[in-house]
Amino acid sequence: MQELYRAPIQPELITSRLAEIRAAGVTVAGSLTPQRTQEHYKTVVAAGVDIFVIRGTTVSAEHVSKDHEPLNLKQFIYELDVPVIVGGAAGYTPALHLMRTGAAGVLVGFGGGATTTTRRALGIHSPMASAISDVAAARRDYMDESGGRYVHVIADGGMGSSGDIVKAIAMGADAVMLGSALARAEEAPGKGWHWGQEAHHLELPRGDRANVGTVGPLEEVLFGPGHHTNGTSNLIGALRRSMATTGYSDLKEFQRVDVVVSPYSGN
Repeated sequence: MQELYRAPIQPELITSRLAEIRAAGVTVAGSLTPQRTQEHYKTVVAAGVDIFVIRGTTVSAEHVSKDHEPLNLKQFIYELDVPVIVGGAAGYTPALHLMRTGAAGVLVGFGGGATTTTRRALGIHSPMASAISDVAAARRDYMDESGGRYVHVIADGGMGSSGDIVKAIAMGADAVMLGSALARAEEAPGKGWHWGQEAHHLELPRGDRANVGTVGPLEEVLFGPGHHTNGTSNLIGALRRSMATTGYSDLKEFQRVDVVVSPYSGN
């Protein structure tokens, strides 16, 4: 993986890939790391994206680098014509700073997921429930500060089963990023294997290749009918059932469900 990603990024390939996605008739998102944003954002925007994503292990309101011009997110977002999602963030204060830049959404997480080894390599970890709760609290205070501007909270990491998705929404997330959960679909190019993007870091790779298995077609993984009892199929159906079980019919209402910490660690 390191060898494959050692080659310089070719802007024409960015344009070509985004064109393929747009041709599929879906929402198009282009993603860059903070280190690469200044260099390639014009190519991404010119290719025609609906959402621009700046994603790293952790992202601050102003990225500092010895080799590149510092990325001032507030200025960057102000000058861009498309919504920007930034992250990760795993605490109240960094999330509030990102929201103040004008970001439309904040990715929540630090070193989670089925393939990442960030916790072992860097010794840093943030439990997702705590991280989501803290960022949701920052969103609430930012709404008061900004006069009602709403920033979407997106859980990014560790969403491997339907139960994880349910708990993320309950803690205050508006959406989730899925990796291993979708890698289990028959249509996934890895054929049951999943390799996180941190695996290709040139100096400090932090990702393993994990065999997550194949559950069934993507339709079954997302909408069922499910044929597995471990939360790997019918993800949306499970969320609906959880909401119905607790007496909620709306996601925003479900974010206010009572949550308790249980010592039970079983499945």
